[in-house]
Amino acid sequence: MLFSEFHKSIVKITNLPLPGQSEQLKMAPIERLKELKTQAEASNSAKHAGVLVLFYPDANQKTNLALILRRTYNGVHSAQIGFPGGKSEPEDRNLEHTALRETEEEIGVPQSQVTVLKQLTNIYIPPSNFFVHPYLGIAKITPEFVIQKSEVEALVQVALSDFLDDTVITSRKLSTSYATEIDVPAYLLNDHIVWGATAMMLSEVRALLKRLV
Repeated sequence: MLFSEFHKSIVKITNLPLPGQSEQLKMAPIERLKELKTQAEASNSAKHAGVLVLFYPDANQKTNLALILRRTYNGVHSAQIGFPGGKSEPEDRNLEHTALRETEEEIGVPQSQVTVLKQLTNIYIPPSNFFVHPYLGIAKITPEFVIQKSEVEALVQVALSDFLDDTVITSRKLSTSYATEIDVPAYLLNDHIVWGATAMMLSEVRALLKRLV
């Protein structure tokens, strides 16, 4: 879809109710995630992060979604597909600012070029004890991406048409931090398996977009 057409539709997203956790749980890798999120909210011990779901025009003015492949490191999210974003810092004004700041640091998109349209449903990640707060935004011009090589292995630019195609929904048998060789719901995007919290957040985004485009 041309970004000009996408932009006409996506601005209406501010008036839509969020599908919420029920939509996220369709792509949950464990059945107990809702229970764990409730426990984390009650204990108030989790850390917080902001991430950006960024849509933008590519060089051909087609609508793309920006994902990142994280570098291999000694951590629970090593070598996984995710959104640009990261942990809240004391100097951040709020979690939206966290998402924008981290996106600029990780993939080089200036905060001034991004219009945030909607805050999405937060999600709890048990292995890292983080609440992740996603924000949906657009850049009206094609970004000049600059990758932060210390944290990002590659930028993954997903065409909107591919993202909304139901054939990208799949499952894989994976070993995780909490189980070995389990069937995990996932998306196959640009030959990458996208699962876990990222897939859950994408599920809500897909549900919203399918009402609009």
